[in-house]
Amino acid sequence: MAIPVIEPRIRAFEELGFGMFIHWGLYSQMEKGEWVMNMEHIAKDEYVKLKDTFTASKFDAEKIAKLAKDSGMNYITLTTRHHDGFSLYDTCGLNEYDAPHSPAKRDLIKEFVDACNKYDIVPFLYHTTLDWHNEDFDNDFPTYLKYLNRSVEILCTNYGKIGGLWFDGNWSKPDEDWKESELYATIRKHQPDAIIVNNTGLSERGRTGHIELDSVTFEQGRPTPIDREGAPKYLAAEMCNTLNAHWGVGGNDFKYQSVSDLIETLCSCRRVGANYLLNIGPDALGEVLPLQRELLLMVGQWVSLFADAVYKPIPSKVQGYGKDFVLEDDKNYYFFIHNLDIVGDENVTVAQGGSGVRGFSQMKEELQELYWMDNKQHLDFAGNPQNGLFTFFAPGFPYGMNTVVRVAVGVKK
Repeated sequence: MAIPVIEPRIRAFEELGFGMFIHWGLYSQMEKGEWVMNMEHIAKDEYVKLKDTFTASKFDAEKIAKLAKDSGMNYITLTTRHHDGFSLYDTCGLNEYDAPHSPAKRDLIKEFVDACNKYDIVPFLYHTTLDWHNEDFDNDFPTYLKYLNRSVEILCTNYGKIGGLWFDGNWSKPDEDWKESELYATIRKHQPDAIIVNNTGLSERGRTGHIELDSVTFEQGRPTPIDREGAPKYLAAEMCNTLNAHWGVGGNDFKYQSVSDLIETLCSCRRVGANYLLNIGPDALGEVLPLQRELLLMVGQWVSLFADAVYKPIPSKVQGYGKDFVLEDDKNYYFFIHNLDIVGDENVTVAQGGSGVRGFSQMKEELQELYWMDNKQHLDFAGNPQNGLFTFFAPGFPYGMNTVVRVAVGVKK
């Protein structure tokens, strides 16, 4: 069976490759993650008091957009409204449970979109579909859906062109008619090129859904390959992940992923053609935590070494062994090599090894040359297009260097 032709806007989304997720709202003031209202059974009348202390005094959208740019990210998905029902945008009279009616007195989504446009970052807008604040969600679902649709229409009409909408919450009422066609028609009317995502949650990673959706989602962990043969539509894939184990800021959370973990996860996403959407949780005032900032910048430093291999190339039929894999474009193959170690004097070098021959199969083309992308060092290789076997010698890192994953460029003849 054939693979569907990819729509240009979906291909453009795939080429973004790496994005920033931001979970930030009233819950950030409690520093216990974004589900604190639900998990600690906080009464709505008590929780809404957080609005009275929401100042956003250190929320600087331009700094955040520049951080994304410096970290090799091409888009940002920001929580315009999370499950607690509080909106960072002007709800234009739908209610007063929004940032302009808090001490912040600002439409933070306008600031966000303007900053993204300034730094050539594509703005995506997360919007909850479940709502712990709006009583109609449990008592009058059709009325609630009209409120949700109108909320999304505001986002689609008041902020210029946006990259897409990222929904989350349909899994909370699996047996209800969410009237997705009506909601997505609203988006297509005002933002015809927007990417539409509806998160399927931890229990349904990679599941497809409504025909208007443009990407499947993977939440936490690592994505699996997408089987598109015979599908009604070509869908992109996106892996959303956290720097720790929760989405909003945590005041006493010291368990962060390492830089090497983040690099390997980014590579595992690109291996199957999925985007990597990596979350940060700004503090109560809207400032990015220093550790989170530095982690992103270090990943960005890695991306800067291998950018031509990260964004546009697609998964290749050439197969590696273990973690090693290959992407390709019209001109080159990109060999992503794992588990290399430093080569150096045994008196100063730990964990020596990792150098050696790397093998690949299904390589039916001859190469002009092969070299490390980061320093242009040429590599010895041998291949047999008849049986598809290909090998090259991968030397270890010079002392003082370790990129975790190293990319070799094979130039096609």
